[in-house]
Amino acid sequence: MRGVGLRHGLRRVLSGVDLDIHRGDFMAITGPNGGGKTSLLRIILRLLRPSEGEVAYFAADGSRADRLDVGYLPQKNTIDSHFPLTVSEVVASGLLGCRGMNRKDVEERTNAILRTIGMERHASQPIGRLSGGQVQRSLLGRALISEAPLLILDEPLSYVDKHFEQRIYEILREKAGNTTIVLVSHEMTAIAAMATRHIIVDGTVHVCHSDNHRVVCDCG
Repeated sequence: MRGVGLRHGLRRVLSGVDLDIHRGDFMAITGPNGGGKTSLLRIILRLLRPSEGEVAYFAADGSRADRLDVGYLPQKNTIDSHFPLTVSEVVASGLLGCRGMNRKDVEERTNAILRTIGMERHASQPIGRLSGGQVQRSLLGRALISEAPLLILDEPLSYVDKHFEQRIYEILREKAGNTTIVLVSHEMTAIAAMATRHIIVDGTVHVCHSDNHRVVCDCG
């Protein structure tokens, strides 16, 4: 990202963002509410066009790339609770666009992820009957199932109980190093120990060098 800025009408959300994300990074992002964290992720994903500046993708050989394979967990649940999707169907939807997979492959991958997120007993349950934490687990499964080399998670700890929060930390530890992770969270106590980089987003991007990420003011 070079010189990236974003305006909503007269309000400036982001300005002067220069940011590189490298293969194998684990980037932890925090900052105040309204500081532009989710907007930054959406610009990285090209779901939101910046008002100025450039976002460029690169392949492993350094050449420009048109797209990247990404697993994405949005901040807010965008699934209509009245839409007749089961948990299995929501998780499997993360494989849309993946080539070379037959029905058996999809079923095996889906079942494996359901076990990973502890939702195998709810596989055939309509998404509208789930609790907020169960929906969050299902959407995390959708982000994980394609095993994309880039994983972008916006507040993955939202709605989940303490037990599954620990499971998320385990998943992140397993993924770290082999997967590039960009994660937004207000809870940095455990995540900071895994992250290779920590940035603060508050209208622009600041690199944090603090050893203690319990609260934003620790970063000076």
